[in-house]
Amino acid sequence: MWLLDQWAERHISDAQRKGEFDNLPGSGEPLALDDDSHVAPELRSGYRLLKNAGCLPPELQQRKEAFELADLLKGIRKDDPRHSEFTRRLALIELKLRQAGMNTDFLHGEYCEKLMYRVQQE
Repeated sequence: MWLLDQWAERHISDAQRKGEFDNLPGSGEPLALDDDSHVAPELRSGYRLLKNAGCLPPELQQRKEAFELADLLKGIRKDDPRHSEFTRRLALIELKLRQAGMNTDFLHGEYCEKLMYRVQQE
């Protein structure tokens, strides 16, 4: 065991003996583990760190922003001055997503229609 590992283990053991881990939120409950089996083992801790920090890959951040803009556009009238600005921003994000190789059907409701059709067929 490396020196740093031994140091960490000693501090953890000391904290356990002192009861510093007692009455923590979620104590006694099962852990909610993410399925990261598709991620290479050497990348898992880095990905988990970024996820816990609230960071998303650029494509997913753009997808999230596209959903927000689509919802905003549903809630405002076409004669609203912001409508054209939101429409332009949404078109730009959609273009970026397509260039990144992502499907943008989710913005036009086509996915929902296809899904409903598929469910009705079964």
